[in-house]
Amino acid sequence: MEGSSLRHWKVIPILLITLQFTTNMVLSLADAPFDKQRNIEYIKSSCSSTTYPRLCYRSLSIYANKIKTSPRLLVDTALNVTLKASKSTSRLMVKISRIHGLRPRVAAAMADCIEVIGDSVDELQQSIEELGHISRSNFALTMSDIQTWVSAALTDEDTCMDGFAGKSMNGNVKTMIRKRIVKIAHLTSNALALVNNYASTQSNLS
Repeated sequence: MEGSSLRHWKVIPILLITLQFTTNMVLSLADAPFDKQRNIEYIKSSCSSTTYPRLCYRSLSIYANKIKTSPRLLVDTALNVTLKASKSTSRLMVKISRIHGLRPRVAAAMADCIEVIGDSVDELQQSIEELGHISRSNFALTMSDIQTWVSAALTDEDTCMDGFAGKSMNGNVKTMIRKRIVKIAHLTSNALALVNNYASTQSNLS
């Protein structure tokens, strides 16, 4: 009888631990939809201040679980999304530039575009690297550098688009390239807006 009683006392803590674990799991699962919705709403709200909010939301909402409600992660993700698109466009332009039979004006514009988009890629990479080293002590200076680099990347993309302007540039190549450049320019514009918001918000807190 005494041995049976001891066994019961040993079982009770195990039951309590199991019950606590199960309760925590249930609460966690219950909170998950709320957390996801809150993360989504944060991205939507942040994107509302950009020039192209629909593109901003569409490109960033898939990373909601990573971004959560962190301004720094929001900026980091926006820059990485833009960098990925820029690299993809750069590779496409290099392939097209190797096509034989391009008109001289198109070939020249393509060569210039490859160069300036390459600069844009470098500037975006620098921005991402700097953001990774940001701290309270160097925040203002680092954000100023990032703003400068992202602005420069946007200027490079505008320069590329200007090279494909004019009726003499009509054709499939122009249409394809301009479509891709416009998209990365819009992504860069959105990223810059988020960078500026992050910089101003944190400055106001200090």
